[in-house]
Amino acid sequence: MKINTAFILSAGYGKRLNPITLDTPKPLLEINNVTMLENCIQLIKSLGIKKILINTFYLKDHFPKFLKDKNFDIDIEIVEDGKEILDTGGGVLNLIKRSNEDNFIVFNPDTVWTKEYVVEINKMEEFYFNQNLKNILLLVNKNLSFDKNLTGDFSLENHLISMELEKNYIYTGCQILIKKLFTSETFKKFSISKIWYELINTRDLFGFESKQNFYHLTNLEIFKKLKDL
Repeated sequence: MKINTAFILSAGYGKRLNPITLDTPKPLLEINNVTMLENCIQLIKSLGIKKILINTFYLKDHFPKFLKDKNFDIDIEIVEDGKEILDTGGGVLNLIKRSNEDNFIVFNPDTVWTKEYVVEINKMEEFYFNQNLKNILLLVNKNLSFDKNLTGDFSLENHLISMELEKNYIYTGCQILIKKLFTSETFKKFSISKIWYELINTRDLFGFESKQNFYHLTNLEIFKKLKDL
């Protein structure tokens, strides 16, 4: 099996990067003259995915012009959150409603995505389908994080995610999930972590370990350091 559709979550306010995000949405900030969103799109193209859905809310008018100017050679559709921001879980649910697919790969463009991730993500996808999983997250050991202030989110042992042991693993901002996780969801606005914690409780949340150095656009201080690399 193969995933054909990717989601990019681009609705957030990026408040930790004020004042630069007062005029520019966080995914359109540039590092080495390339926007975070373009890095993400290029990675998705390298994965052989056919369609991208991007959700927007804050400074949403910037995105159509950017995509038109870049003219990426892939089918991209913008889906607005609506009158209120839907948070990560609500954003994913809103995107799922626009697709007939059953499985999706979801990206946060806060990470500096490079083509070095292609092999790992392909292996994660293969593991997801071979093991008939519902949700798998790409995680990285916090020792590989450029931002040393980031603390771990999860424990990871034999691909199973928990919160029982020392939390040494950071969520990179890439996950694969199945549509049916959201069929009984009654909230319109909610965090994706709600889904994760429910899966952790039933030992159904899995992880795949990335060995890449992890560069994440956390705040203004980190943004300035990344621009100096």
